[in-house]
Amino acid sequence: MILACQKIKKAFGENTVLQNISFIVNEGEKVAVIGINGAGKTTLFRIICQEMEADEGNVVIQKGTSLGYLSQVIDVSSHRTIYQEMVDAKKDIIEAEEEIRHLEKEISRLEGEALEAAMNSYSRLTEYFEKNNGYAWRSEIVGVLKGMGFEEDQFETPINKLSGGQKTRVALARILLTRPDVILLDEPTNHLDMDSIRWLEGFLAGYRGSVIIISHDRYFLDKVVGKVVEIENGSSNVFQGNYSAYAEKKKAQRDAQMRRYVNQQQEIHHQEEVIQKLRSFNREKSIRRAESREKMLSKIEMVEKPVVLNNKMRITLEPEVISGNDVLTIEGLTKSFGDNHLFRNLNIEIHRGEVVGLVGANGTGKTTLLKIINRHMRADAGKIRYGSKVAIGYYDQEQQVLDDDKTIFDEISDTYPKLTNTRIRNVLAAFLFTGDDVFRQIGVLSGGEKGRVSLAKLMLSNANFLILDEPTNHLDIQSREILEEALNSYEGTVFYVSHDRYFINQTATRILDLSPTGIVNYKGNYNYYLDQKEAGNVEADSDNILLTGDSDYPDPEAEAAAKRSAKEEWQRSREEAAAKRKLANDLKKTEAQISRLEEKSQQLSDQIALPENASDAGKLTELTQELASCEEELLLVYERWEELMAEADPADHKPD
Repeated sequence: MILACQKIKKAFGENTVLQNISFIVNEGEKVAVIGINGAGKTTLFRIICQEMEADEGNVVIQKGTSLGYLSQVIDVSSHRTIYQEMVDAKKDIIEAEEEIRHLEKEISRLEGEALEAAMNSYSRLTEYFEKNNGYAWRSEIVGVLKGMGFEEDQFETPINKLSGGQKTRVALARILLTRPDVILLDEPTNHLDMDSIRWLEGFLAGYRGSVIIISHDRYFLDKVVGKVVEIENGSSNVFQGNYSAYAEKKKAQRDAQMRRYVNQQQEIHHQEEVIQKLRSFNREKSIRRAESREKMLSKIEMVEKPVVLNNKMRITLEPEVISGNDVLTIEGLTKSFGDNHLFRNLNIEIHRGEVVGLVGANGTGKTTLLKIINRHMRADAGKIRYGSKVAIGYYDQEQQVLDDDKTIFDEISDTYPKLTNTRIRNVLAAFLFTGDDVFRQIGVLSGGEKGRVSLAKLMLSNANFLILDEPTNHLDIQSREILEEALNSYEGTVFYVSHDRYFINQTATRILDLSPTGIVNYKGNYNYYLDQKEAGNVEADSDNILLTGDSDYPDPEAEAAAKRSAKEEWQRSREEAAAKRKLANDLKKTEAQISRLEEKSQQLSDQIALPENASDAGKLTELTQELASCEEELLLVYERWEELMAEADPADHKPD
């Protein structure tokens, strides 16, 4: 164990963010901390790094352990160059190297105790130098900077001249070069392109120290971590395995809990119906049976209903009209900014129903291409044709389609003036804006909140061709999964740019890889694209290559099997319907039999109570035997009725 959190609690005023957080991190372990936005993940990191105090609980860190922390907000205004900043990260190694060179000169002229002391220092420094890869520190700096996406001609750029994303990459590079015992990374992939993310995956997978990561990049987590700490409703749950293993276990856990809950609710509902019915028979024996069941019901150990988060975004994408088959055709598209030639002679075709992901390194012009297609920017050359009845819905990662001076409510109402106030409020509530939240100004919203406003506008557009630029940016994992479900059930066409490889894997039917040399077309999801690219299945002399993947032609055997399956399903449904009708009829007959026997029993009791029968021993014996026989038969019919009720309950008596 190198680090442990023990019952961490943290509140801000009346808002308790962390309630009971406990987990351990072992040496060399790679751990993900996940949870919805606002779950307290960054707060937990700040507590671990002693930037903030917990209200209760402890963080235990092994003595002598060094921490490196990459926060989401990087404020670097250094006048040093990128390379100088990296050299500063290696200053201990550089100082050790200088001292070693100094001792090498001194040793030749020392003797006695001074020589022995110098030799001991030399041995200690040399061991430290070798252990920390001292002989390769220069090449290590170059390797890390290139891994972070910096070219050598950028190494001498002053840090205060860099963009926010570049500063974040510099800060991450510095942490990686200092090689602390525990690295804490808060959204490390936000400003990296795919090549840099893949490089970071490899670096962290081979890193000897421990790594704790907050990330919404599920593909990245799959590649790096072996343990997941989930923060839900302030408490922590620990799962072994990567993100996909966690998601599978969490779903199985939640499904099993829901099944137990639903089954118990069905049983409770069934017992309540039986009790009510037994009481309605209004017989002493039936009332006693009802009371016995009530006593049993009161002792049952209740199964808790699985947590259903109220802050779950709801999105439904439905095109108002169906477009023609040819949605978008691009021929010879070219775009440059001065001497920066982004792309030339691009040829692309997109057809109805496709979900096409556009990938490529930062700076290749992906966002520019989407803006040109959406008529927000002019191309230098080439033609763009839209198909019949194509209606475009555009999601802009920079949120430039939003007016910072408007309120959220006005942004929606001005764009869709025919919507009623109630409809606007209902839509905004689906995207987690309720009450007075709808009157907040766009300009004061966070990136995630602006993203939700843009998604609300996109949903209302009823477009049949969605153009999305980094739609998952600022969304937590749960919201990304909701968007994936919406796109997978969408009947229109989608063309998007995304660095979220898990999202691409879940949604894309085709991938376009944009590079300075052209565009390559892969028919499949991200894993297929990666396999083909790594296998070298690309013809470099073509601007637009289609790797067909699996055949689109129907399989006769598969069609025959599908028909057999449909027929068997139809037969099963008929049999189930017949069984259901028979069960209902049996219940009706049994209840009628109970009523008849109860009436007979009452009549016999009344006859036994008559004075003339009370004095007739023979008649009294006959009536008493007949009543006993009737009661015995009634008891058997009660039991039969309860069996039928239990059989009917799962199908006909489900709780609301």
